[in-house]
Amino acid sequence: MKRRNPNNRDNLHIKKQDRVVEIGSGHNPMFRSNVIVEKFVDNNYHRGGDIYIYPHQHFVNADGENLPFKDKEFDYAICNQVLEHVEHPEAFIREISRIAKRGYIETPSLIGEHLFPKKSHKWVILDIDGKLVMYEKKLLKENYENDYGRLFLNYLPYQSLVFKLLELTEKKLLNNCYEWEDDIEILVNPTDSYYRSFFTMPWTDEMIKKIFPPRSLRTELQQTIKALFFIVKCKIKRVRKKRPISLTEYLKRHRDQYPDLYKLHESFSTDNQE
Repeated sequence: MKRRNPNNRDNLHIKKQDRVVEIGSGHNPMFRSNVIVEKFVDNNYHRGGDIYIYPHQHFVNADGENLPFKDKEFDYAICNQVLEHVEHPEAFIREISRIAKRGYIETPSLIGEHLFPKKSHKWVILDIDGKLVMYEKKLLKENYENDYGRLFLNYLPYQSLVFKLLELTEKKLLNNCYEWEDDIEILVNPTDSYYRSFFTMPWTDEMIKKIFPPRSLRTELQQTIKALFFIVKCKIKRVRKKRPISLTEYLKRHRDQYPDLYKLHESFSTDNQE
């Protein structure tokens, strides 16, 4: 079930002794992850760049819908900007909750998908009533062609303190940040008129308040102060952050462990350079 909406993946309840798996880490893995899982090593269609990994992490090439791990093998599973890509979300969610006791899922929100859409995203997602409600993009009539990602992902979060405060105090504005324990509630292509209306109808005042509940002035000030402290903390952490290495370099160091995967990825890297 849902436990809370963290600020982002820098604000997770991971214990020091937890064993952590990250599914679909792409070009931006979390240093805290012990195991990294990636499905596609021969193309970047679903990623913003080549795969990177930290030297201390163990790499597994696997499909998130069929993971090669035992039940509850991990204490925590991280799935950052991946669920919107998957073919069969029920199977994917079932596997994530099978192998881990707790975890974190982050996806673009419905509004976020309008502002920075990607062709590789199959689903638009909202966090409603503690459930991740998913609706297939091809069933909607909206325009998902104009990508303002450079502004809302690559510029404003680093140049505008006001924007960053808005993003942290209105946590569902651009992304769904969903921390769970035991299981994950999910609805896919809902037929129920209540959930379906959030994707297919203009939002009423009641619908807006459902996603963004009204707050008192006191709560607003408290959240703003907390957000300021969080921004400072992340800035300090970013300065101290270690740098990952490319998957190519990682596989070179472990080529005896991944002989076939090394050849496949080496071929992909060579083709990209030509």
